[in-house]
Amino acid sequence: MQITDTHLHADAAAIMRGVNTLETLRQTLRAAHAELAAADAVLHTGDAGNDDPGGYLWLQRELGGLGKPILCIPGNHDDPALLRAALAAPFRHCGQHDFGAWRIVMLDSRLADEASGALSHAELARLDAALGALEGRQALVVLHHHPVTSHSAWLDTVALRDPEALFAVLDRHAGVRGLLWGHVHQVYEGARRDVRLMGTPSTCVQFLPRVPHFAVDTLPPAYRTLTLHADGRIDSQVHWVQ
Repeated sequence: MQITDTHLHADAAAIMRGVNTLETLRQTLRAAHAELAAADAVLHTGDAGNDDPGGYLWLQRELGGLGKPILCIPGNHDDPALLRAALAAPFRHCGQHDFGAWRIVMLDSRLADEASGALSHAELARLDAALGALEGRQALVVLHHHPVTSHSAWLDTVALRDPEALFAVLDRHAGVRGLLWGHVHQVYEGARRDVRLMGTPSTCVQFLPRVPHFAVDTLPPAYRTLTLHADGRIDSQVHWVQ
């Protein structure tokens, strides 16, 4: 199961763009109770806090007792060092994680003091090494920033810089089956070669898609489930929380 862009604050009553982000997270987790129980892992794909490290304590309280790995990466609104310090086990930060026939590679695309993202040479080299040692596994690659156009001019100014460098690494490895991200607060579904491309809405507010300037959508919170089959197929669905 993937959740993303929780944008939590230290103040449990804090409001962001008209919603209480802690309450929308709780609504999401209640709605996803069955999926959470069945999941082998939960992916949190960035912006755990909203420029407020105090929000990480709420994430620890809400997810820490699930009894399964929580794989997380920082977003542009996170402080990576404080995120690691606040979220101990079962949280696992970045890195590669093997589950049966699959390897999930969690990438750090955050740039300090920037809303857009990038993958450093070291991060690309780490990805290349992880994919080069799959030994028959399939791979899902996860990052925060979107590496393809969102078709919204404003949102694409804060996308992943130099996505060609990422795709050059992915193209060298036949085992890559999926590329997954957050950040966009909207659904993205696509494909490139044999790789499924997926962007996932937030547990709080959504951005209106395909508009030139920033606007908030009326859609509710959401989460994504992914079933990773041993033969490389990915079944995935976005679930809206009513």
